Amino acid sequence: MQRGARFWIVTVAAGVALATTTALGLWQWGRAETKRALLAQQQAQRDAPALDWDEVRGAAVQGRLDVLHGRAVRLRGRWVHEATVYLDNRPLHGQGGFIVVTPLLAPAGTAALLVQRGWVPRDPRDRARVPPLEATDGEVEVEGRLAPPPSRLFQLGPDARGPIRQNIDVAAAAAEWRLPLLAASVQQVGQGARARDGTPLVREWPVVAVPPEKHLAYATQWFALAGLIAGLYVWFQLILPRRRRR
Repeated sequence: MQRGARFWIVTVAAGVALATTTALGLWQWGRAETKRALLAQQQAQRDAPALDWDEVRGAAVQGRLDVLHGRAVRLRGRWVHEATVYLDNRPLHGQGGFIVVTPLLAPAGTAALLVQRGWVPRDPRDRARVPPLEATDGEVEVEGRLAPPPSRLFQLGPDARGPIRQNIDVAAAAAEWRLPLLAASVQQVGQGARARDGTPLVREWPVVAVPPEKHLAYATQWFALAGLIAGLYVWFQLILPRRRRR
């Protein structure tokens, strides 16, 4: 292979590697900025006053419920116990279990929200057994955070009916239970809640998994690799050949 051809092959390879590592560094840097903005938004939502039914309904009418995700809510209403659902395949700390979801109906009956009441472990001896909840009658007050509807998992076929389900679709559930469900949910907060058999309802809801600092560390690594590639190219392709020709 002639020296000229080898020079250009190395140049193209170095250029591709340099462009790739730089792009990856910029991508990680952008993700860090996105995470910072998300954390700032979440903090602002946490610091804002709690919403009531009128404010939540107003946001739903305006199509702005997603803007209020993470906002505290304090809602009074009645549990629709007959519509309680146990969402399957929701592990926590490596243990299989369910997310317990019960609709909360507003006092006037004009709106309802799915309330994610907490996580309960699966019975390893009986997969169909679920811990029964206290059938509280009358009006209750629920505190939590406004959130999207419960996340959907991959499944084959349509959504099942019954207390144990893989997913829950808000529109389908509203038709099934004849409830005016809004397109959101509430992640209930507060510790100490238990099922009727004493099983605790664990309320550890997802947060931003990767902090911005980790993305910045990744970006630094990619930029350092890009600098190394550039330095090696300059040394072996430009400086060293000139020294040898002297």
